[in-house]
Order: sequence, then structure tokens, then C-alpha cells
Amino acid sequence: MTPFSKPIHLGTLFDDLAERGHATAVHLSRPLDIAPGLGTALDIPRLAGLVAEAAGWLTSAGVRPGDRVAIAKRNHWDYVVLSCAAARVGAVPASLSAHLDPSVLEVLLKRLDPALLVTDAALLAACREGGTDLASLAGRALVVDGTAAGALSTDDVRGGPEPRPRRPPLDAPLAIMHTSGTTGVPKLVVHSTRTIMRRLAGFEAHRWPLLGSRPDDAVASAVSFAHGRALAWTASVLWLAPARLLAVSSSDWAEAGPFLERHRPTTLEAQPATYVRWQDRAAERRAPFERVRLYISTFDAMHPPTVRAFLGATRHRHPVWMQGWGQSETGPLTFRFLTRRAMATERGRHPTTRDLGRPVPTRTALRVVDPQTLRPVPRGTQGLVFCRSEALCLGYVGEEERWRSKWVGQWWNTGDLGVLTRTGSVRLVDREVDAIPEGSCLELEDVIADRLPGVLECVVLGVPGRPSLPVAVTEDGTLDLDAWRRAVTDLPPLADPVAMKWDEVPRTGTGKVRRAALRDRIGETPDTHGTGRWT
Repeated sequence: MTPFSKPIHLGTLFDDLAERGHATAVHLSRPLDIAPGLGTALDIPRLAGLVAEAAGWLTSAGVRPGDRVAIAKRNHWDYVVLSCAAARVGAVPASLSAHLDPSVLEVLLKRLDPALLVTDAALLAACREGGTDLASLAGRALVVDGTAAGALSTDDVRGGPEPRPRRPPLDAPLAIMHTSGTTGVPKLVVHSTRTIMRRLAGFEAHRWPLLGSRPDDAVASAVSFAHGRALAWTASVLWLAPARLLAVSSSDWAEAGPFLERHRPTTLEAQPATYVRWQDRAAERRAPFERVRLYISTFDAMHPPTVRAFLGATRHRHPVWMQGWGQSETGPLTFRFLTRRAMATERGRHPTTRDLGRPVPTRTALRVVDPQTLRPVPRGTQGLVFCRSEALCLGYVGEEERWRSKWVGQWWNTGDLGVLTRTGSVRLVDREVDAIPEGSCLELEDVIADRLPGVLECVVLGVPGRPSLPVAVTEDGTLDLDAWRRAVTDLPPLADPVAMKWDEVPRTGTGKVRRAALRDRIGETPDTHGTGRWT
């Protein structure tokens, strides 16, 4: 039996779980790209063996302790397996979403200067067609699902000895992940064993009321597994040993739907964009969400009708929605529980989902400051939100000045505008760069989504010198303008909306709208009311 009671070591996570006798069955919506022959059902000992085997591949490819290993491939839970393998050999995994533009991947890989790039044939070919040779941006490249010119295949690196596990110091770099990149090139965030394993995964690996996984749970996640959230989620969920872990690699219902119907999760975590895409499915008879007792969203705040739809889709008597707010740099900063009762009021002017709850007790502290003076403002006054967190990352790769510029004394600037209410909760207003003089983009977007069921998503763009421009995302890219005008009659003046289909809107790997790219796509000026100084 291992001497620690919470997940600590990424490189030996599955070995530690196996040693403790954990018997969680891992089910995948499709086979792993790095090991398709294993199928879609795996146990902890087999996963421990796969991590050790993959560590051998990395060593055979020339990876040594202290090296960086970039991982960029089609979304799947094997991002976690590969990260564990890299950590096992003492290297630092850096997960990059395959949704990033080739030019952005090029910038990030140049900052990382990795000894090895682990990728797949499709991404390598797509980038080469666009004029970017990813393989040339790393010491070597390893293709996990075939062959490609100038890159190793898994056949080239199989059969070598499995290296002895290494465990880095608690405060040394352990893993690198990138921010969403909604306004430009993402930042590369460095976390340590202390921040991501002890303080994030370790905190979640308690049997908290409502939140902690139970022995009979089927715990599902449908997120970008390139995000750092995937590491903390995997470690904390498996440490609590639920009956099943369900990894959904795509929001496409053709893949996700049959999988969820077959396994019927009891807890579900997904990206906001995924929840939106599945919202109509929640209203169907015998929907796969009927056993869910707990929904979790941590990447962004949710639109009220989406929360309402999923809370109504389960047969559980008292389902709960846990809405967390945080950033890649900090982990969760606040959380709030939403219930059917809390979401009962529809079409209101000030939706309840803007209230993100209170700081995580004993873990985070928040203050709001004046954007000009950076001095604290009274409760109830809007300003920039600063935080202190035990899980704050170590810095940004290649952008140390950007990292230092976000500090004021012991407080770190989130770049978000918000209000600390008199009860201590946080009401989110906007990203500073997205701010509008009419109030809050996010609140207007929520109101419009609540009042117009045909609008899957609304994005309000500030335009200096003119009314803000709403982009209404609908299934077919059309919009009933009469219904629109009735819905916005009591809102601040807005420009006539632009209607677009879901797939026409540029998005990040976590489904967030890339607002700067959206402006460019619709021919709008890049100018904003916000400075973007702290983005």
C-alpha cells in the first residue's frame, strides 16, 4: 500500500492505483489512438502497463529527463496516458490542441523547443498542406497512428526497455498546457506536482458531499483532453474508485450518443459548447442523462436554458449543477450549485448564472480593483478581479514578462471584470478585452439565449463608436428578425444581428468562441473597448 492518501505522482498514477487495488473500469467512446487494439474497455493494471510501454517508446525516441514532449493529436483520453508516460521518464509533457491553427502551433512549438513531438498522421499532413511542417519544429517527431515522412512510427520505437519511473521535485515543472486562446495566441502554462496534483487533484480527491465520486458512480467527461483539466479530473476521479470512468472523445452525437446511452452516467462533466450542442438531446424521451445526479461545468459560465434543460432531463429527484469558474493558470477559483428551483425563473433580465458563487474555502482569495489605479474597490463595485490561489501555476513558457506584468504584490490579475457582492459571491461581467459600455456582453448573451430558443448561442462584440454587434448562432444560419426585436426590446441598443451556423464560428479546442477571429471572419474592425493589456 502506498503511504499517501491522495494522488501525487503523475508518472506512476496508474501503478499507484493498481497497488491500492482500485478496480474502476475505464470505458472509451472509441479505442485509444495510441493503442487501438486494446478496444474500448480497460482496467487499471492494463493502463499502468500501457503507460510503462509508452514511456519506453519515448525513451527509444530519444527523450531524456528534463526534456519537453509536445503532444498534439486528435482529441482523446490518451493525452492523459501520454502525459503520464512523459512524466514517468522525467520529461515534461506539453499538451497542444489539434484545433489550433497551424500558424499558432508553430509559434507554440518554437516556444517549447521540444525534444519530441507526439502527433498523428492527419494533423501532420494537414499542417504540411498549409505550409507548416510540425515535425521540423521538434528534435524528433513520433506519429502514433501510422507513418509519415520525416517522423518515427510506433513500430520504430516498440520493444525497448521500460525506463525506471522518476518522480520530480514537488515544485519542478510537471506539465504544460495552453490557455484557450480566444483573443490570440494561447499562453503556455506551466504547472508543478504541487499545484496540479496535490492542490487541484488532491483537493477533488476527497469524498465531498455531492461532488465526490461514489463506489457505484459512472463518471463521464466530454472535454478537450489536451486541457490541464483532464489530468486533475482523471487523477481525482480514479482515486475515489467509482465503478466506471467514461471518456467521451467527441461532442459529435453519432459517437457520444450511443456511448452515453449504453453506459448511462451518474455524473457528467462537459464543456459549455458541448452541453449546448446536446441540449436538444436532453429533451428526448429516454435520454442518456436520466441517471445523472451531478452535472459539472468548469470551462466557462453556462447559459440558463442549457442548465435548465439538463436538470430537467434526469429522473434523479434532486439533481445538482456545479458551476465552477477559474482559469488554466489557477484551477477553480469559485463554485456554485444550481438546482431546478434556482433555475425556475425564465427569460429574466438578469440571469442567475452570472453569479459564480464564492471562492473555494481555504484555497482561494479574491479582490476586485480599479482598472486604472489597481487599488481595491468596495463590495458591489465593478473592477478587475485579482486572486490568490494555492494552485497558481509557475509561469508562462517564453513569456516571462507577460507573466510578471499580471502581478501586483501577492495578487494575480485574472484579466476578468467582475463584482464581489456583499455576500462574498462573484458576479462575472466580461473579459476586460471584451468589455462594452452597455453593461455586460455575457449577461446580454444569456438573456438573448433564454428568450430565443432557436438561438444556440449569442456572441456580443463591442464596436467603439457604434452599438455593440450581436452574432446569433442558429442551426441553419437564419434568424427571425421580428422575434429578435421583441426579445431585445428592453435591452441596451444593439446593432442588427449577424446570423451564422454553429460550424461557421471559429472556436478553440474547448469550444469557446475565438472573438478576434470571429471579428475578422465577419469583416468587423479588430478594435475593442477593452485594452487587452491583461489578457
